Amino acid sequence: MTATYTFDIYMSLDGYGSYGPPGDWGGYWGKQGPEFLDRRLALYGENQRMVFGANTFQQFMQMLSAPTEESGILDPWVARMRDLPTTVVSSTLKGPFDWPDATVLSGDAVASITELKEQSDIPLRSHGSLSLNKALMAAGLVDFVHVSVFPVITGKTGTDPIFGGAADFDLELVQSRTFDGRTQELIYRPHLH
Repeated sequence: MTATYTFDIYMSLDGYGSYGPPGDWGGYWGKQGPEFLDRRLALYGENQRMVFGANTFQQFMQMLSAPTEESGILDPWVARMRDLPTTVVSSTLKGPFDWPDATVLSGDAVASITELKEQSDIPLRSHGSLSLNKALMAAGLVDFVHVSVFPVITGKTGTDPIFGGAADFDLELVQSRTFDGRTQELIYRPHLH
């Protein structure tokens, strides 16, 4: 049986995954609420394997290497994510890592994830890793795109357009929810157009 693969991403309404100077938004664009954070904790409490590209993995390692009080990462779901088995797709990174259960798959990302999906007995989830996930979507390996849309427009400060440069896709809406009266969770099944 083939494991499902979910591309999990946050974005502003105008499609950006993060923000830069001169923005002063703060994490989650300052729009997280208790319902949203509870949902994230439940999602990352499920038995699954994380998949990251090298850049995202290095960012998470740096962010999570400091004690939570110093790093400012106080959300329990983020700490839980670090404890999940993790696969890093990279031809440059070599372990060992300061990450409890991380392994590296080197070589072609599409071939590596195809094999991982066939061998894994638990679902796969990737948070971020834009380049990796756009390539996997184009190859038809992403089963679900899990988008959390925050109620902001970051026209001046937005960086990292989530789907910039991606192929064209038709999206089948599988599930939608609203958290804290403002943040939308949309789960789609992508199909190449």
